Amino acid sequence: MIAPFAGFGLGLRKPHYPEFLETRVAVDFVEVISENFMIEGGRPRRILREVRERYPVALHGVSMSLGSADGLDGAYLARLRALVDEIDPLFVSDHLSWSRIDGFNSHDLLPLPYTREALDLVTANVDRAQEALGRAILVENPSTYIDLAPADMTEWRFLDALCARTGCGLLLDVNNVFVSASNHGFDPIAYLDGVPHDRVRQIHLAGHSQGSELLIDTHDQPVPDPVWHLYAHLLPRLGPVATMIERDDAIPPLHELLAELDLARRIARETARATA
Repeated sequence: MIAPFAGFGLGLRKPHYPEFLETRVAVDFVEVISENFMIEGGRPRRILREVRERYPVALHGVSMSLGSADGLDGAYLARLRALVDEIDPLFVSDHLSWSRIDGFNSHDLLPLPYTREALDLVTANVDRAQEALGRAILVENPSTYIDLAPADMTEWRFLDALCARTGCGLLLDVNNVFVSASNHGFDPIAYLDGVPHDRVRQIHLAGHSQGSELLIDTHDQPVPDPVWHLYAHLLPRLGPVATMIERDDAIPPLHELLAELDLARRIARETARATA
């Protein structure tokens, strides 16, 4: 079981490196994209070591390809294990998706069918990842734009079964829930009520953009009101959890992200008082 961590953090992005290295930023942890730091030596790894001396670090991957029918890439896992051993992260996470087949990496988070066959495949891949890394990982729910039918279960039931089978935890991206619910017409509250709450160790909060027909998970906007409302609904159902603001494009000055993080703290305090 992955130990809980209650705190509020930000994604560490290049424009903000100087502030994180030269000042004390009001965060409890930072999250980095694992693949950006998996090459040993060099400036990125040195910067991450320096940041790690100041803040706990979560490693968040985008290329493990947990849904790959080819299985996982052993060389990738070895590089990630070296990074894990060096940084000793709070969490190691990746997505419920696939991106690699026959040695080709699409560099996109492609959807899975929520079938029993896919569950067996992802279970085997998560088991292998956890054995290679020597620790349990967190799996993040994706944002999706097409339905792969027929499905044997909902996405949240799929995640529940995966956590039960493998002992992995859940990184619950509330914006992804909202985006997928809007695109597919399901109830986001039903999703949040259906996930295994005792397995949630981290929350992502982010923004999205309106495409021509669908919402797109762009991470280039502030967290919108509907996502804040879902976050407030979710919190009373969870134990201690790490909450993070995720911003990957149109990155604003650090003080704007810290203001969003303060809003997350305020919602958490108000929710705790109301629940008590």
